[in-house]
Amino acid sequence: MSQRMQQGQPMIIMGEDAQRVKDRDAQEYNIQAARAVAEAVRSTLGPKGMDKMLVDSMGDVTITNDGVTILQEMDIDNPTAEMIVEVAETQEDEAGDGTTTAVAIAGELLKNAEDLLDQEIHPTAVIKGFHLASQEARAAVDEIADSVEPDDTELLQKVAETSMTGKSSELNKELLAQLIVETVEAVTVEADDGSYVVDLANANIETQTGRSTAESELLNGAVVDKDPVHDDMPTSFDEANILLLNEPIEVEEADVDTQVNIESPDQLQQFLDQEEQQLKQKVEQIVDAGADVVFCQKGIDDLAQHYLAKEGILAVRRAKKSDIAFLRDVVGGNVVSDLDSLSSSDLGYGSVSRDDEDELFYVEGLGEEAHGVTLLLRGSTDHVVDEIERGVEDALDVVSTTVSDGRVVAGGGAIEVEVARRLRSYAGSVGGREQLAVEAFADALELVPRVLAENAGLDSIDTLVRLREAHEDDEVRTGLNVFSGDLEDTFEAGVVEPAHAKEQALASATEAANLVLKIDDIIAAGDLSTSGDGDEEGGAPAGGMGGMGGMGGAM
Repeated sequence: MSQRMQQGQPMIIMGEDAQRVKDRDAQEYNIQAARAVAEAVRSTLGPKGMDKMLVDSMGDVTITNDGVTILQEMDIDNPTAEMIVEVAETQEDEAGDGTTTAVAIAGELLKNAEDLLDQEIHPTAVIKGFHLASQEARAAVDEIADSVEPDDTELLQKVAETSMTGKSSELNKELLAQLIVETVEAVTVEADDGSYVVDLANANIETQTGRSTAESELLNGAVVDKDPVHDDMPTSFDEANILLLNEPIEVEEADVDTQVNIESPDQLQQFLDQEEQQLKQKVEQIVDAGADVVFCQKGIDDLAQHYLAKEGILAVRRAKKSDIAFLRDVVGGNVVSDLDSLSSSDLGYGSVSRDDEDELFYVEGLGEEAHGVTLLLRGSTDHVVDEIERGVEDALDVVSTTVSDGRVVAGGGAIEVEVARRLRSYAGSVGGREQLAVEAFADALELVPRVLAENAGLDSIDTLVRLREAHEDDEVRTGLNVFSGDLEDTFEAGVVEPAHAKEQALASATEAANLVLKIDDIIAAGDLSTSGDGDEEGGAPAGGMGGMGGMGGAM
């Protein structure tokens, strides 16, 4: 809509349904939305953190305290809140853990920034101060960090145990930590430049219900949760040529619908004989190539099953695509899509054994290029084993990051309090109003020990005061023992975290906070109204953008 400029009247250039929030209102709206996301996951932080029950539109239930899982499952439709969710996703991709910490720090940075904005400090000064503080904080983490070698199994197990503490996997964390470190060691190779590369693509995770978590194990090779297609087939081979097939061993169907008129029983028999001959030919191609075992991603006809069993070949059908891809790494060979082009060079080489109690096939590669291990996780129910799997996946990422990066720091809030102390000293060297932003950044870091104390039922103020006193006395590794409420050298106590995860959390949180602070105008075209109203947390301030404020149905 447009109107000719009248004296004293502004020109209107936006549509009637467009919504707009400007200046301080826009900043307040964005900060409130971001803080709402941070508040949603704060209570899950630390060993004493609580779990969230997430119910999706289909009624499926997920029970977890994993930050990124919670945020991904929440029904968030607020554009600013989604930017904070991206912080968690980036943290998960880059470091494997620390998602809750990253989001909580981002929310606290924006809360402290709001106080500075209320003091008439320009957002540009706050952004610059946060940027300087982030650089100094990451440099401090690097200076404080201790080095770790890839063969330091004891320290790596502590890193894994710390990652799993507070999650369902904690009950058996010593066993699982040992399995996790063994898994990472099995897929770690030394590069030409002396660095270590961990290829987790060669590590597969399988789950099984109905058994105790204490019975989880690490297997060399692959695990296939399938049954033989025929009872008369052999189920184990010490040495086998293995065919990985992505083609059905069934009668080929016509590409188009075809109608055939049969005038006599002989004609019907000819059709049946022709189908039988087709299946025989496919089985003969497999036999001629020298295959002893067939893992087929698609179906196998009943008659073909009979012929394969008669030839002494073990066959499995409807194998998962991911299993076939992993088996290719384990036994070598190629995934065959056309039996007509099959040759012996396409076959992999390995041993196959059957666990009749668990109804699993264990496949171990025997060739020179064979590699790959499987971590078999067991649990009593689907919900239990799913949460254990999430905890173990995070711990695997954390340990692999630690091996690649080679640096660790003390946990329990020790690193955050120490970095905050150093930032306050650094703030004096920063001129102008940016100094206040650096101090606000330091205050935001201390959210971590405060929340750890809160979630453990301890007094957060008293805990923070005691931690500050300890660090003023150069007790760099002193952190909070959330179980006893005492302060201790958390590194010696086995609470160890990867330095890279801390640096990534600082970088991601700062970038997200600065991105939000730089916005001073929000324009939404069209009607974006939802059932939410501007009075809810995360909603728009009074007077506009009520339609964009909702995190409706968030939990």
